[in-house]
Amino acid sequence: MADSTPTDPTAPELNSPPPAAEPTAAKPGRPSWFRRFIEFVTTANPFMVSVLSVFTALVIGAILIVLGNREVLNEFSYFFAAPGSVLSDAWAAIWSAYSNLFKGAFFDPSQISGAVSGNNSWAVALRPISETLTYATPLIFTGLSVTFAFRSGLFNIGGQGQAVIGGILAAVLGFALDLPAVLHIPLVLLGAIVGGGLWGFIPGILKAKTGAHEVIVTIMLNYIAGNFLLWIITQKGVHDPARSDAISKPVHDSAVLPKIFGPQDSTLLRTHLGLILGLLAAALVAWLISRSTFGFELRAVGLNPDAAKTAGMSVPRTYTMAMVIAGALAGLGGAAQVLGTAHTLTAQVTGNIGFDGITVALLGRTKPWGTVLGAVVWGAFQAGGNQMQSFAGVTVDLAQVLQAVVVLFIVAPALIKAIYHLREDPKARFVTTLAKGW
Repeated sequence: MADSTPTDPTAPELNSPPPAAEPTAAKPGRPSWFRRFIEFVTTANPFMVSVLSVFTALVIGAILIVLGNREVLNEFSYFFAAPGSVLSDAWAAIWSAYSNLFKGAFFDPSQISGAVSGNNSWAVALRPISETLTYATPLIFTGLSVTFAFRSGLFNIGGQGQAVIGGILAAVLGFALDLPAVLHIPLVLLGAIVGGGLWGFIPGILKAKTGAHEVIVTIMLNYIAGNFLLWIITQKGVHDPARSDAISKPVHDSAVLPKIFGPQDSTLLRTHLGLILGLLAAALVAWLISRSTFGFELRAVGLNPDAAKTAGMSVPRTYTMAMVIAGALAGLGGAAQVLGTAHTLTAQVTGNIGFDGITVALLGRTKPWGTVLGAVVWGAFQAGGNQMQSFAGVTVDLAQVLQAVVVLFIVAPALIKAIYHLREDPKARFVTTLAKGW
């Protein structure tokens, strides 16, 4: 008898094959290294913006070199008669200027080969890079000063005055005390830290207690520090009695920062202990900002003071401590200048290291290690500019113009992006404001 049980027409038959699995979309593989490279160089990331900024500045500088060379400029009056000759002479002028800029900032290949063959000393061959690092050393400290304050939302434009006060205390302790070097050097550096920190404490506490804008306060303190320097170097006990001009006594040898390359009396290799201290300071600042509890509070206050206050953080204390530490770093920059190279106090002993530190910090994207690299680049322009002026017949002002153009493009990444039609980089984080409320 046949089975009359109804069957489900949708049920699969017992002997039917299993349904085929639906095809899945293949996962896209990782792009090739060439494609990743192309994407990298065509995106407005910080590295490409920095590289293209320097390249663009060099192109503009090449035009200025030609315009500043009267002989080459006159040749353009018969450009269509002999274009090859005119372009050749223009290129020769540009090559001479930039090759001497490189030789003065890093090394001269002929001097390196001469040192290998014994025709000249290694001190001569290494002098250019030594000069670059010597110029960069105080800028590392003043740049870190700006970088650290910036993390709390403050714009420390007072690095110049803080460096002056730190340099004054370091120099006074350097010639007033007679101690062994192992004690003298730490003591004078401590004096610079205290002096710079005190000069940073003033705008910090005023900002915290009264809301006074740190930019205005630090500008005024720069003038006070500069005039205090002019006054103190003429006072009895500080002024060098053997000199008729405004200059202090020289610091004792035990307080001078020792050179780290070559003999201590060498005038060719001037790189000193301050460079190592600057690198240690950069490492300490990087750790403090990224790894410490205070660094977390610092960044929180810099991003949103109201939210940080709501979370229980002391905004006034953070502002004060940030400016004290920033001032101490700038004070060390003044000490590096006085104890490392000058050894006496003069009216211009610190130069413009405080103001240049602002530029260096912006070049380094207000990051500690980026600031160190920015200081080296700035020092290279200074060291190379001297040789470019001496051997290529180019005024030293051109090196300053190149510095200014580089900074202009680096702090304006949108301009570089527009010139080279770069794509937007969602991961890029450029400096768009200098400080909260600025």
